[in-house]
Amino acid sequence: MLLGKRGSLKEFGILGALVVIVIAFQIATEGTTLSSNNLINIIQSQSYILILAVGMVMVIIAGHIDLSVGSVAAFVGVVVAIAMNDWGLPWYLTILIGLGLGALVGAWQGFWVAFIGVPAFIVTLAGMLMFRGLNQIVGQSRGIPVERDFVNLLAGYLPEVGPYTGYNNMTLLLGALAVVAVVVLELRGRAKRIRLGAPVPPMWVAITRLALVAVVIVVAALLFASGREGTSFPNAGILFVLIALAYAFVTRNTSLGRHVYAVGGNRRAAELSGVRSRWVDFFVMANMSVLASIAGMLWIARAQASGPADGGGWELDAIAAVFIGGAAVAGGIGTVAGSIIGGLVMAVLTNGLFAIGVGSDWIPVIKGLVLLIAVAIDVINKQQGRFSFIGLMLRGLRRDRTSDLP
Repeated sequence: MLLGKRGSLKEFGILGALVVIVIAFQIATEGTTLSSNNLINIIQSQSYILILAVGMVMVIIAGHIDLSVGSVAAFVGVVVAIAMNDWGLPWYLTILIGLGLGALVGAWQGFWVAFIGVPAFIVTLAGMLMFRGLNQIVGQSRGIPVERDFVNLLAGYLPEVGPYTGYNNMTLLLGALAVVAVVVLELRGRAKRIRLGAPVPPMWVAITRLALVAVVIVVAALLFASGREGTSFPNAGILFVLIALAYAFVTRNTSLGRHVYAVGGNRRAAELSGVRSRWVDFFVMANMSVLASIAGMLWIARAQASGPADGGGWELDAIAAVFIGGAAVAGGIGTVAGSIIGGLVMAVLTNGLFAIGVGSDWIPVIKGLVLLIAVAIDVINKQQGRFSFIGLMLRGLRRDRTSDLP
């Protein structure tokens, strides 16, 4: 499962913080925060940052940083828009062009990091400047509209099908499938631990946990399915969920994921163990730019046009999400799930502050303080041997990874 195979409640401190923030804003906004339309808006407007956070956590685990993702997203976005609007190419072909361009940009940056040895901070700082400039040059600093089919695909919603129920039936079906998947994964994980002779929690604990997760999924499905007419769970949210699940699996259950952690934790030891660290570095940088290209296309679909200001500050939001989610600056530590929760913390915080009337000039100040305080408190607690949310989460991760070893 995305949030871990093991995990007691104490291992989800960051998730607990998200719940507290949601409850606080739910009270302050008199119920607006958890309204159907607001939840749909949060997912629709923040999916691109959450996707960037999924890629950024792998970069940071490997011991690097990527400052170029916003500029890369903007550059890919303007090329895709031009391909549709000026060249007359069909939207599905422009998506392939966008992904290919993202891969080329990632290969360019990965080459300098992995094979020339230039620090990723410098390479991506240069990339931030270069691709921002190319966005202005290629787009001539103008807004370029995109096709309606492209907008409907990436910025649309699950369609209405079946009889009228007062809800979006496809969203309800998605929620039901999610509940079934959670139950199946829990039972399979439990059976595997029993087969390996590993300790398992009592059945009542598993049933209680499944019931709580199922209730959350069902309530969320009902909320997303009951929005204003013509809306439901956003297609961008579907894409984000699929990417998150895929990358959670890769980082937890594949040799590639283990190699990324190994390189970030101790590069020299990893190389002595046979890990090809240069190719790991190349992969995480190239992969990040591909995800940035997806984020850029999601953005222009939602805005229905590309523009010269696209992507501004996206890299900072993605990096903040990863560090709030428990990643270590030195590398070797971090999870996809933690980064997603960190991204949701920032998204809900931004949304809630706007809802209670905080000015847009103060919101970056508050978000910066939240990032600084969240990481500082955990660092101080770990240094003094006191309770550490992130430490507890990471111990759970290490136990999971150890239990997977043959």
